[in-house]
Amino acid sequence: MDAAMTTFETKLRDSAAKTEALLGRLLSSDVGPDEIARPQNLLDAMRHGVLNGGKRLRPFLVIESAALLGGNDEAAHHVGAALECLHCYSLVHDDLPAMDDDDLRRGQPTVHRKFDEATAILAGDSLLTLAFDIIASDNNPLQADRKAALVLSLARAAGIGGMAGGQALDLAAEKEAPDEAGIVTLQAMKTGALIRFACEAGAIIAGSNASERQRMRLFGEKIGLAFQLADDLLDLTADAATMGKATGKDAARGKGTLVALRGENWARQKLSEQVNEAAELLSPYGAKADILVAAARFIAERKS
Repeated sequence: MDAAMTTFETKLRDSAAKTEALLGRLLSSDVGPDEIARPQNLLDAMRHGVLNGGKRLRPFLVIESAALLGGNDEAAHHVGAALECLHCYSLVHDDLPAMDDDDLRRGQPTVHRKFDEATAILAGDSLLTLAFDIIASDNNPLQADRKAALVLSLARAAGIGGMAGGQALDLAAEKEAPDEAGIVTLQAMKTGALIRFACEAGAIIAGSNASERQRMRLFGEKIGLAFQLADDLLDLTADAATMGKATGKDAARGKGTLVALRGENWARQKLSEQVNEAAELLSPYGAKADILVAAARFIAERKS
């Protein structure tokens, strides 16, 4: 393993620990300003859906993108935690019987299995709204205009034109398989939009110019596609114990993926291309971008 990848893995673990600690504080039983109460069962379900390990890759991308561009570190950690709450909300809802119907997530019972479906729905709803609370809160030291830009960008990445819309297309794909362009659109929305946001958020936090923000957005799009390709390959080749969730479900349901359409060899070649193109986008930053380039490689090469 080269030095950049070793440094990346150390930083990813440290970042995950800090994100976990911040999430633990944000999901404490302490009642916040303008809150009336925090029902314990709902809070327990939210904590189960969030504080269950995981690489915390999306917060890491926010934090490192902001660091690359000189953004405020404390603000980046808050935005990263907000993004993780929103990501975990999507997992809680995706696991529901009406959606992907999964019993395991990160090796633990899914929220609706540990609690019940109604509580899982409310836990997801609460995590979604908490994400925007975290960004807008006075505890986030960022300037108001940058908070507003982040709220708008995250709303669009998560909503009808992003992740939620992508999930709708994914459900429709079980009934009628999309063509290649349709698969690319679906995956860019369902998976790629939040990863794109994670990278662009660093530029927003740093107050970067439009060109720099677009560069980070494109970097996020490249690694977002790489993430989905790697995920589809793992769904075919990894076992449930390694993944911490059921595998082989897309094939069993007849869902179209680029791997199924183009083949494993094509997918691995495409993965390599995406990583190289992502690295090229960050070449103007030189060695300062090594950690983010290593993150792109990790996304392509991950085993779980």
